[in-house]
Amino acid sequence: MGKEVQTLTMNAEIPNLALFEDHFEKINQELNTVFDSRVPLVKEIGKYALLGQGKRLRPLIFVLSCQLCGYRGEDLYPLSTVFEYIHTSSLLHDDVLDNAEIRRRKPSSNQIWGNQAAVLEGDFLFSKSLSIAVSANSIPFISKLTEATMHMSEGQILELVHTDDLGTDRDNYLQIITAKTAVLISAACGCGAVVSGSGADVEAALTRFGRSVGIAFQLMDDLLDYTSSEEVFGKPVGKDLLEGKITLPLIYTLAELEQGEKKKFVELFETRKTDKAAYQALLDEVRRGGALARIREEAQGYVDDAAMCLKHFPDSSVKANLLTLIQYIIDRTH
Repeated sequence: MGKEVQTLTMNAEIPNLALFEDHFEKINQELNTVFDSRVPLVKEIGKYALLGQGKRLRPLIFVLSCQLCGYRGEDLYPLSTVFEYIHTSSLLHDDVLDNAEIRRRKPSSNQIWGNQAAVLEGDFLFSKSLSIAVSANSIPFISKLTEATMHMSEGQILELVHTDDLGTDRDNYLQIITAKTAVLISAACGCGAVVSGSGADVEAALTRFGRSVGIAFQLMDDLLDYTSSEEVFGKPVGKDLLEGKITLPLIYTLAELEQGEKKKFVELFETRKTDKAAYQALLDEVRRGGALARIREEAQGYVDDAAMCLKHFPDSSVKANLLTLIQYIIDRTH
């Protein structure tokens, strides 16, 4: 049994993920060695944004997808960083759009260096990801990446369109989170099949696997925004509500209210930025309703669907690790 399936020193902050410490170490080594620039500030912001508390879910799931397909090439870990660079680039841009102050339990890059520097750093990291991706010498790999990043931009725009829109429904929401979050995780899994030369059927199965994993991940992220604490979650709780992002906890809570209650809820929503009591009342309403339990069940359903996508792969330590990883998505606290 390989080192990747041995239980290593447990990390209390990320239960179930100590299993992957060997992978994380190799991914972080690549992030340290591959990241360079002739401009000192680019390196300074990049290391601040990239290194530290990130989950490394996207590069990890790419590595495991490759290994599931039998790929053990020397470029495995260097290529995995492509997905972390793209993800971090999107976070830098997100934080500017949201005027965020905290990211991964520390001040966001835009709060330290300003919005202009954060946006430019995001652009640099995105370009860096493509320069590494080229080394795969695979047009299908590049094509899958560029398609994913295009959809991510569309997701950002969709979210902007629906900001403060309490008419946003579940379908709108799923469109947004699929584009913003799930497509990159889906691409990481599908690219594992592409790099491995595993064929269209395997690529399709892993692409669907990643899409379901990505949706489940974002469902839990949006649930934790109402249930966790800033210390654990790494960013202010209730941040989405304050910013007017209409996520599923809000959608389901609003749908459960009677007409009079709904009217009061809308009034509270309209004053939440200036009235702390209104903001707290909205949080309390979401927390005491049945929306959060319903969302957790839905997230588990997507994880179960992801597991079904792996049923045609032979049992192995890598497959077991992937199943452990996707269940972590439901069990995690941040």
